[in-house]
Amino acid sequence: MRASGTFSVHAFTPTGLKPEPEVATALPVGVATMEKRYEGEVTGRSATLFTAAYDQATGVGTYVAMESFEGALHGREGAFNFVHSATTTGGDRSAEFFTVVPSSGTGALTGITGGGGLTVEADGTHRVWFEYELG
Repeated sequence: MRASGTFSVHAFTPTGLKPEPEVATALPVGVATMEKRYEGEVTGRSATLFTAAYDQATGVGTYVAMESFEGALHGREGAFNFVHSATTTGGDRSAEFFTVVPSSGTGALTGITGGGGLTVEADGTHRVWFEYELG
């Protein structure tokens, strides 16, 4: 099954957590927490741990995000974890990875498996989709 929707970031909070031991690289590594809200066939919210090595000025970098989602896919309510990452070079995304964490589903989403993806449109709209099965 495929469920799609849009999401918005309602909070982005840098944590101040730094890698130990400290290693100087050309792009600094930062960690933040995020809250996202979803609408469409995907409804609900997520709490996100977001780690990135990123240059704000050029838009170049890579991120890894672990999300704990609670809400519904196609009206099936529950919670699960998913992880995604990508590299950007200023205007594009590459080396994308997106998967539902096995054995993380609860409620009507117990047994969820699969993957998905996300895009950011030119107008700033964030889209997400899940290609999933319930077992």
